[in-house]
Parts: sequence; structure tokens; C-alpha cells
Amino acid sequence: VRQALLVGAYGGFLVGQQAARRLVARGSGSILFTGATASVKGFAGSAGFAMPKFGLRGLVQSMARELAPKNIHVAHFIIDGAIASAASGQESGPQDRRLSPDAIAKTYLSIHRQHRSAWTWEMELRPWVETF
Repeated sequence: VRQALLVGAYGGFLVGQQAARRLVARGSGSILFTGATASVKGFAGSAGFAMPKFGLRGLVQSMARELAPKNIHVAHFIIDGAIASAASGQESGPQDRRLSPDAIAKTYLSIHRQHRSAWTWEMELRPWVETF
């Protein structure tokens, strides 16, 4: 758990800190973090994964509020599902049941390009077959 917290939460802090320094000096930019379902919902036996994901999400909320007035867009993405790969393309089941890497990338880019009058700080991405 200690190592997971150091990598997942404290590592996010260190990366965010360095990115923020550079973007504040530049006067604009985006810092985008990736989380998972565990960012908002802990499951039995997943405390070691959920704790750093919750921490990263809290970091993003704080950074978004601190850096928005400095024209820095900070956002958190919850990837709530499996991501397709070349290997998973051969699996049976409903088409597009896994998240498309290209669709994920387009969503990240759209958040980066958002007009600052309507910035979001969090986006959830899930496949259409999600049962919630």
C-alpha cells in the first residue's frame, strides 16, 4: 500500500508540480491525469489500488482550482472499462465492448481544447455495454 500511494498519489503530485511550474511560466496549458473506477468507488479487496486513485482525484480537484485562474486547465479522466488492443480485437462478444484507444485520445484532445469558459475538471469514459 505504501508503494502504491507513493507511485499513484505522490508521483502524481510530483509530475503535476513540475508541469504546473512550466505551464504557469508559459501562461497556459493543460495537465491531464488518468484514473480508474477506483477513483470514485472502492471495491472489497482493492484498498491498495483505491487509496492512490482517490488521492490522485483529490489532487486534481485542488490543482484545478488553484491553477485555473492562471490559465492552466487541470482535468482527471476516469477510464471505467477495458481498453482495446490488437490482441483483444480477436475476442468474441459485442463490438466496441472495450474502449477504443483512438476514441480515448480524441476525448483527451477535446478536453485540452475546451474553451476556458466551460472547462471540466473530470471526464468518465466507459464502453456502451457498461451495466453500471
